[in-house]
Amino acid sequence: MIKADLHIHTLFSNDSSIHPKTLVEQLYAHPYIKAAAITDHNTVKGFHKVRDLAAAYSDITIIPGIEVTTVDGDLIILGVAEVPPEPWTVGNVIDFARDAGALVIVPHPYREYGLGDAARNYRFDAVEVLNGGSANQANAMAENLARELGIPGVAGSDAHKLEELWSVYTEIQASASLDDILEAIRKGLVRVARFGKSIYF
Repeated sequence: MIKADLHIHTLFSNDSSIHPKTLVEQLYAHPYIKAAAITDHNTVKGFHKVRDLAAAYSDITIIPGIEVTTVDGDLIILGVAEVPPEPWTVGNVIDFARDAGALVIVPHPYREYGLGDAARNYRFDAVEVLNGGSANQANAMAENLARELGIPGVAGSDAHKLEELWSVYTEIQASASLDDILEAIRKGLVRVARFGKSIYF
């Protein structure tokens, strides 16, 4: 099993101050979280920088990702290291991810820039049911959405500052292989956690 923060922004997102080098150092030093998805806004430059810096450490895994600002709300793609072509509609982003064998996750659906109830109109791989920057009520509504859709729930800190890193994370029944991680999330072999405490979903 690995423990991963599946929603992190670096300074390549214009609203984040997390430096890739510091992120890698903190991930390496963390006692149990050893995997992180870099999900900058509409760019994969942060992922490439973090991946290159992390190459020196054999025990940490950097998951390629991107948070895409669609016309209806944000979407996270995991498992792809390129920006989808515009126009960024929900349908186009899903099609792009499917063609790439990647996952599409609905982040913070009931917060600003979230899809909200419109998520029910599409087929996703998972819902972010525990977002480090969302209020408890918004996270609870996201849990209900995941249950209604019958898809897994995952967690990510949505960190934009160093002190926000690792506030929540996802326990994944997988090896450190990217393919194993993506497949385990797809199959629902996950559990969300906050501050070291597992939350059964």
